[in-house]
Amino acid sequence: MYIVAIGWIYVALMMSITETNLVAGVATFLCYGVAPVSIVVYIMGTPGRRRRRQAREAAERAAERAAKPPAGQAGPKPVEEADASGR
Repeated sequence: MYIVAIGWIYVALMMSITETNLVAGVATFLCYGVAPVSIVVYIMGTPGRRRRRQAREAAERAAERAAKPPAGQAGPKPVEEADASGR
């Protein structure tokens, strides 16, 4: 996907170089190059962002489940300190 975006930017850059003045060149590069490519790359990247978010949320849920003791079971018993008599 990125090779197509790079090619698109290159063609838009070549088009902007051939413009008669600087303002027209910058407008051509932004309107025909940067804006459409950024929109397309954002849309094409949506499934990947969704997968990463779901994986992160699943990892957080797993960490929360691992941190909580199962229902009906008490956590580890605290160790009682021996009294001064050594018992």
